[in-house]
Parts: sequence; structure tokens; C-alpha cells
Amino acid sequence: MKSFINYDQNSDFSIYNIPFGVAVFANEYIACCTRIGDMVIDLATLYDYGFFDDIEGLNENIFEAYTLNEFIELGKPVTKAVRLKIQELLAENSKLALDEKTIEECFFNIDQIRMMMPVHIPNYTDFYSSIEHATNVGKMFRDPANALLPNWKHLPVGYHGRASSIVVSGTDIIRPKGQTKPADVDSPIFGPSKQLDFELEMAFIVNKNTEMGDSISTAEAEDAIFGMVIFNDWSARDIQSWEYVPLGPFLGKNFGSSVSPWVVTLEALEPFRTASPKQEPEVLDYLKFEGNQNYDINLTVFLKPENGDENLISESNYKFMYWNMTQQLAHHTINGCNVEVGDLYASGTISGEHPNSFGSMLELTWRGTNPLQLKDGQERKFINDNDTVIMRGYAEKDGIRVGFGEVSGKILPAN
Repeated sequence: MKSFINYDQNSDFSIYNIPFGVAVFANEYIACCTRIGDMVIDLATLYDYGFFDDIEGLNENIFEAYTLNEFIELGKPVTKAVRLKIQELLAENSKLALDEKTIEECFFNIDQIRMMMPVHIPNYTDFYSSIEHATNVGKMFRDPANALLPNWKHLPVGYHGRASSIVVSGTDIIRPKGQTKPADVDSPIFGPSKQLDFELEMAFIVNKNTEMGDSISTAEAEDAIFGMVIFNDWSARDIQSWEYVPLGPFLGKNFGSSVSPWVVTLEALEPFRTASPKQEPEVLDYLKFEGNQNYDINLTVFLKPENGDENLISESNYKFMYWNMTQQLAHHTINGCNVEVGDLYASGTISGEHPNSFGSMLELTWRGTNPLQLKDGQERKFINDNDTVIMRGYAEKDGIRVGFGEVSGKILPAN
């Protein structure tokens, strides 16, 4: 499949992708959009010109909205049809290819727009689904011989996070303050976190509302998942370690999380399905699933000091996840918990077996005992003020590349 738009062969945004987002165009108006190469396409104006007239169920210009929520709520039959129509329009020799007026009004270079949060997120849940990450943390903080807690292989562990502090890539994050309890003091102290960390995660977004009492099975889950983003779950380890017993994360997590602006659909990720790790012991019936429910997505993390170069510090892959999305959503709703359009479910830190694939500074430096060495001679145990953390992700197979772009955030000093 070729497009009349020229783009680099290593672009995350090939004609096979067709992601969805929301942008401010030329500092004048906001609209839903898609992207190919470095060109961002205003879908609201494209709708006004009649290019989506033949799509059943798309009866009004919901692309004029400030979020994707109304669009994704239409469900898979409509969102799939829109994505395929955009692919058709972007193909070489399409009716759009020679329509200079529409191209001039609807196509913008990436430098001419500013990306916004792609969805309004009513609710956010963070899982803990990488067995390597959970094992590493267990070794550090508990008994290395019994690193996993007894429940870990029986259910996807998770907690309800704070949706209000999830921000789009490029938004600065202020270093949080809180209580900590250093090992060498008798009483807790208050101040800025000294162990600020990132967590390399991905997240999926649901496209439907359910009633209280309803559940979504593993077989039904895919139809309820619109797409995925890269997710940075910023974490203050010293605040977290003091507060998390007995009820779990609170101030160590809720000060900020960052998401990539482009939502990549499950349909775009279809060629990259792969088998999940073998689950032993056998899971309960409601967590059983069929087929390949994991995805081969390459993930990288870079740390950039102020006025410095990017340093590659982690290379991981989403396929390492022990618990998959269908199981996470099935477990989340098995008790009758209702979901809402735009709800976001993060994977938990994605770590592999090898140290260079660990998805947090906590693991990469082994709780600060083995600092990272940067190109300019600096070292890092955790994230310093004015450091920028950049995460990127893409899948590639048989000449097809589909990527997410990046999520980045700069740490500013505490107020």
C-alpha cells in the first residue's frame, strides 16, 4: 500500500497506521485529526467536504469535538470504517490525491499544530502486570526467594489512580513533595522527593459505557478497546515506600502521569500480535482467553539532561507482559464495576529479563546502588531536576511499521 504523501520509511506514521488525536491547528481552532508521516490531517474539515458521507452511523461532525470520546463511543463498526476510509483517501491515485484545495485546507505540517490530550479520561487504573518488574521489586523490598506475592500469578494486580493529573506529552512535571522516612532517621520528614522515577508503560482506552453489575469477558474485551498509547507513570519512590502499606500508592503516584498524543488502534496493531508468556498455575475460567493477545511493540527510554544529549537507558518490549489487556479488562469488571468511554488502563512497568530492558530507574540502578553513566560523564540514581524523559514505541514486521511517536516530560524543581 502506497500513499501520495511522501514520508520516511522509518516513520511511525505510515499509511498502515492511521492513528487518531486532537490538535490545535495554526493557533486558530481545535479538531480531531490523524497523521501520515509529518502531515497532520484535520478530520473535521475533511468531514465538511463530504469525504465521510458514505459511512453509516457517522451522522454528524463529531470531529469538531475537543476530545475523541464522542468518536470512539460510536464503536468498532464506525471507527474501523473511518480508519479504512482515511487509508483509501491517502492511497496514491485516490480522489483526494489530486484535490489541491482540500489538501491545502486539511493538511498541516506537524510544526504547524499543537497536540492536545486525545481523550477525556473519566477513570484511570494502573496494573502491575510484568512478572520481571514485580520480581525485581520483590527482590529489592522483600524476600528475594519469595519475590512474588502469593496472589500475583492468580490475578492482574492493579490500583485506581488519579485521572485528573494525566497530561499530554510535552507537559512539564513539577517535582512532588511529601513525607519520606529515610533509613537513618527515627521519624518521617517532609520535603521534595529525592527518588523521582519514571515507569515505562503502555495503556489502552475503552470505547463504551457499561452499567453497574455488568462485566466484560476476555472474548468481549477487544471490541471494547479502541486503541493504545505510551504511558509514563511518574513515581516518587521515597514517598511511595513510606506510604504504600497498607492501602497502596497515593501521593507517590498521583502528582502526574504522561501520555503520548496519538491513539493507535488495535486494528493497526493486528499484524503484530504475538503469544503471551505461559501462565502457570492455570488461571481461573474468567481469565482464560483464546488466540494471541499480546503485541510485539519495541519500546525505548531516553534520558536528556538540561542542555545535553539524549541517552538511551532502556530497550524493552510490550510482549513481555504476563497479563494481557483482555485479562486486565475482564478482571477489572468481573465484580460488576462499570466502565466509561475514555477510561484508561495502564499496563504497569514493562521490564524484560535483561537489565537493559528494565522499565524504571528503580530497577536500572537497582534502587540507586548502581548509578547510570551518561554520555557527558554525569551519573543518575534517579531523575534530576530539569531532566527530560522520552519514551518511544513502534512495531515492525514484513515491511510494515506502525508507531506511537513519543511521550516526553521535563522535571521542574519543586515549588
